[in-house]
Amino acid sequence: MMKKIFLFLSLLSFIFASDKTIVIGATPTPHAEILKFSKPLFEARGYKLEVKEFNDYLIPNFALNDKDLDANFYQHKPFLDDFNKNKNTNLVPIEHILLVPMAVYSNKFKDIANIKNGASIAIPNDPTNESRALDLLEKANLIKLENKENKTPLDIKENPKKLKFIELKAAQLPRALGDADLAVIPTNYALGVGLNPLKDGLIIESKDSPYAIVIAVRKGDEDKEKSKILKEVLHSKEIKEYIEKTYQGSVIPTF
Repeated sequence: MMKKIFLFLSLLSFIFASDKTIVIGATPTPHAEILKFSKPLFEARGYKLEVKEFNDYLIPNFALNDKDLDANFYQHKPFLDDFNKNKNTNLVPIEHILLVPMAVYSNKFKDIANIKNGASIAIPNDPTNESRALDLLEKANLIKLENKENKTPLDIKENPKKLKFIELKAAQLPRALGDADLAVIPTNYALGVGLNPLKDGLIIESKDSPYAIVIAVRKGDEDKEKSKILKEVLHSKEIKEYIEKTYQGSVIPTF
């Protein structure tokens, strides 16, 4: 009988601990950094935050869908919408937190106007970030694109400099700077190798970009206590001040 009571109490303790632990997935920079800073803020509200880091854009959504995570924090809504559409999942954003503006970098050119004919440009190969990168190049008057939602190099209708495009996973783009003439790099990966979009970018996305990073959860979990605590902490004054002080404008709070 005592053994059964012990097992019951152990199970009850595990359930209670799990109920007070929020497991969230994130890419390392800046998202996991911000979450690690926020841990005391969760503890002050009676919760433990467990941060799982991923160097991939797809796995955190699969992990969330499979209930290995309570939430994730690394993606913008267009990426999440595209993932749901193509993977038949039902993940939803509960709040936007920050903008990580995309920029164009080069080890070979200091000015976008000096790019030579036939230059090679490395861009992300996931649908939304590839389209986002091409939009940025169009704003710099390097190319002209067809008017559609998710664009690829096949949708370039004018390419006067005959630029060549190399499609890579976003995490590989910083390394591509050694070979390609330019690379369009999402800022979470740029910051991870010491690149600052404000100081090092030849072109940077404007602050009115629609690609703000969101907290994502499974549909049906939007109003659960853990989701409410996530929104409360990640929209706090302490988090806003941390982002502004730490990233000096290369990461922009959206609240």
